[in-house]
Amino acid sequence: MKAGAPRLGPTTHTGPLSGVRVVDLTAMVMGPYCTQIMADMGADVIKVEPPDGDNTRYISVGPEPGMAGVFVNVNRGKRSVVLDLRSADGKDALRELIGNADVFIHSMRAKAIAGLGFGYEEVAAVNPAVIYTNCY
Repeated sequence: MKAGAPRLGPTTHTGPLSGVRVVDLTAMVMGPYCTQIMADMGADVIKVEPPDGDNTRYISVGPEPGMAGVFVNVNRGKRSVVLDLRSADGKDALRELIGNADVFIHSMRAKAIAGLGFGYEEVAAVNPAVIYTNCY
């Protein structure tokens, strides 16, 4: 990995999706639930959160601040990394994750994700084999 790239621990996933790496840039329920099922089936799911956290962390009271039950439930079994996608370093780190991924999934409007530099064309240029999907 390059300097400044996210360092993620090892995985021990087993199941039919073992060996599949998913970069998860989803929020709220639908996208995280989709990737939770992938993680439950053995995929290595890397949840990408902004510096202030996924907004689902704060939609209800949890045992700890930022740990709402719905967030904990739909993000179980995933690894997590915080990236500031407004910064060049954050964007470079996400590109590196995508370069090693089988699936890239997000839950943003087309203009919003393209504005960050991660529309389909940009992601396919980094990893032509990646499965690109949107849960918006």
